[in-house]
Amino acid sequence: MPELRRVLANGVELNVALSGSGPAVLLLHGFPHTWELWTDIMADLSGRYRVIAPDLRGFGASSRAASGYDAGTLAEDAAALLTTLGISSAAVVGIDAGTAPAFLLALRRPGLVRRLVVMESLLGRLPGAEDFLTDGPPWWFGFHSATPHLAETVLEGHEAAYVDWFLNTGTLDDGVRPALRDAFVRAYTGREALRCAFSYYRALPESAVQIEQAVASARLTMPTMALGARPVGAALERQLRPITDDLTGHVIEDCGHIIPLHRPHSLLTLLHPFLAGEDATARDRGGADVR
Repeated sequence: MPELRRVLANGVELNVALSGSGPAVLLLHGFPHTWELWTDIMADLSGRYRVIAPDLRGFGASSRAASGYDAGTLAEDAAALLTTLGISSAAVVGIDAGTAPAFLLALRRPGLVRRLVVMESLLGRLPGAEDFLTDGPPWWFGFHSATPHLAETVLEGHEAAYVDWFLNTGTLDDGVRPALRDAFVRAYTGREALRCAFSYYRALPESAVQIEQAVASARLTMPTMALGARPVGAALERQLRPITDDLTGHVIEDCGHIIPLHRPHSLLTLLHPFLAGEDATARDRGGADVR
């Protein structure tokens, strides 16, 4: 089991899971998850790497901050966490809500991020995702953010059913192990837990501006890998292609949104050579499918 530690970073206390030794790998989860999203990935990577998996600000057992759910602040949380842990360089892996902070961390602190992996998310309003957004963003984006406190009021007392919908949809109805499902439900139960989670969605317009400003003056210079499944597919890769010097793209076949839990072995098959820097001969700049 990973070591759990409370770490003060950028003014908030983060609950952080730590495992293994070696070069650092920072894992940033999404919604409705906690650091436990990475359970299978950590168990494997910790044989070669120092794996760091925080609960994002306001999520899981981290501080229920009043503000700071924009991608820029979440990126600064990550940078401060690495500094506090004495880490000067890390590979950074983000999914869903963790993608934009990972991306901004890499753009703003390129010396801190030696390799970047992002998956199953979109980066604000950057071009390339038009096909995915033909019918508009997913319905829950509006529900979570449109009217202050509405989503919390509607969902309080019904959190388990709501979280279950995301876990089942995100695994193509395969579901997740009961212990993990219960951990996620606990993490998102109660009005304050819901407020923090939905604050991320309410900050999306601010995050989109931060992303646009960042790409106006910087590019991703480190090796970067964009991974898709259902429903995002190759949309994230298309967004990254014009602003990235060294990009690898893959779509994992027969895989739902929650890649680390639904297809951990497929993910690890891609992560290991990429993190080790052994991907030069295998790179397919036009994208590839992994079964």
